[in-house]
Amino acid sequence: MIQVEISIKQPVCQARRITMTTLLHLQNGTDIRGIALENEHALPITLSKSSTQAIAVGFINWIAKMQTSFHSPMTLSIGTDSRLSGSQLKEWLTEVFVSYGIHVIDVGLATTPAMFMSTVFPSYQSDAAIMITASHLPYFYNGFKFFTKDGGLEKHDITYILNHSDTTSFPKGKSSISKRNLIADYSAHLIQKIKEETNRALPLKGVHIIVDAGNGAGGFFVEQILTPLGADTTGSQFLEPNGLFPNHIPNPENKDAMHSVSYAVTKHHADLGIIFDTDVDRAAIVLSDGKEVNRNRFIALLSAITLEEHPQSVIVTDSVTSSGLAEFIQAHGGIHHRFKRGYRNVINEGIRINRETDKPCYLAIETSGHGAMAENSFLDDGAYLVAKILISLSKWKQSGLTIEQILSSLKEPAEEKEYRIPILHKNFKDYATAILSDLQEYILNHKNYSVAPKNYEGLKILTPTGWFLIRISLHEPLLVLNMESNTEGGIQKDLEILYKFFANYKYLNQNVLK
Repeated sequence: MIQVEISIKQPVCQARRITMTTLLHLQNGTDIRGIALENEHALPITLSKSSTQAIAVGFINWIAKMQTSFHSPMTLSIGTDSRLSGSQLKEWLTEVFVSYGIHVIDVGLATTPAMFMSTVFPSYQSDAAIMITASHLPYFYNGFKFFTKDGGLEKHDITYILNHSDTTSFPKGKSSISKRNLIADYSAHLIQKIKEETNRALPLKGVHIIVDAGNGAGGFFVEQILTPLGADTTGSQFLEPNGLFPNHIPNPENKDAMHSVSYAVTKHHADLGIIFDTDVDRAAIVLSDGKEVNRNRFIALLSAITLEEHPQSVIVTDSVTSSGLAEFIQAHGGIHHRFKRGYRNVINEGIRINRETDKPCYLAIETSGHGAMAENSFLDDGAYLVAKILISLSKWKQSGLTIEQILSSLKEPAEEKEYRIPILHKNFKDYATAILSDLQEYILNHKNYSVAPKNYEGLKILTPTGWFLIRISLHEPLLVLNMESNTEGGIQKDLEILYKFFANYKYLNQNVLK
């Protein structure tokens, strides 16, 4: 461990060079995200030195408000994904924290789940952690995710930080910076779990696995986890961190990204492909024939694993999961519980069920690939989910089972689509709310169409061949339309009904539906 003593006489955030409005616009639910680099779109930088250091002060004030038992001096770990602006943002944050006597652990390149674990690992004893990332957004974005041992901060916590970012009475003092290899420690943690649960030293020997990290932070998974467990990783690609993301967006929901790993698997005749998003809190896999296991299929696979270990578990998903997935979960002895979109909404619903009911929830997962297990502190951790799949794969191999067989009973829709419809009205939320209200009345006049009896967000309509759900986007001036049909051509028939309805609303950009 390297330690450097630092003493800063004056707090670095005395001057207020940004407006409160600018700061508040940086909130993205439970994260902070903004533009950190000059870019070809001429979008102004919002994560400047002044805004970054104001956020650091706000976090200090949030810590003081919590009045919890932190170490003295308090210890804070900071890590980054592969984004080009990460090192600079980390430096600006560190200047503030050490000026207030906070000991900073610089963990270098990290993942979001690993940052949380730095608050759990006894050898770190971090009171809090900050991950510098903007997930799958373009290279010029960046942002912050905050953790304590109790988990990630909630939306109201982020709001508090941004609203209390000008001054602080937190005592100034002398502190230090140390450097640690968190990824190595996190990898050792996962290796130990996989070996213990498979009862084998090399549980992946003879298995050919390709990893596509998309030049994000997930490249470590090859050399620090798969190779030590005996896997052949020939053909793995885009493992080197590169914040320009030159090959494809590191995002399991991106078609080009999924095509990239599918092609690599079939080209190299691999048994399995793995893809992570930029900061490794999401994942998906690909089977030997190149078939993608993401969205509903990924949820089905993890549900089968969970229900094998915990029969009758509640499985919480977001609202747009397929009808076939609900049947799959029920057939495996589970209880399917749909909830509103947003990974923190889904995870918090799982936590609520465990706290308030006698029906335990062991898995909460969204179609985006965000998934959390009760056994892992309900942390959305793509690497952990993949580890669980690898454990099961090793066990199934011994009994002759395959992932294909596990998923064979999953009924998949003939068609599924998602449309994001821009709202051009300045009061887009009121405008969108009125549209949904009108749509409910409109749809009742159509034979064989009805409002779903259980509806957790927006408006879900049951159709002759499936369903569609329309909701207001959480963060953008959009209506999000998800559609599913059990027969070819069913979505087009539903769209024809919607065309006629949407024609009455001039502030909707319907071109995306054509």
